[in-house]
Amino acid sequence: MDFHVFDTYIKAKDGHTMHFDVVTDKSDTEKAISFAKEWLEGIGEESAKVSTEECRFCHTQSVPEDMEIEIMTNGYYIQKIDGCPED
Repeated sequence: MDFHVFDTYIKAKDGHTMHFDVVTDKSDTEKAISFAKEWLEGIGEESAKVSTEECRFCHTQSVPEDMEIEIMTNGYYIQKIDGCPED
């Protein structure tokens, strides 16, 4: 199964940049933005600006089984790349 990756750069409250990918089975930018906002709210960054400027479709790929399970359960997976809080 193919999944869609949306490359996302967000300015955090303290001014640093967080880089992460929103990975989902939906090829819908607005849905990816919604997922990014949901995740950001969960880490206390609910005021971060997320639009098509910050969250853009990048590519389509297959994913490991554990990631696929999370996407099928939650609708998305956040692949932390740089500047994101650890779990």
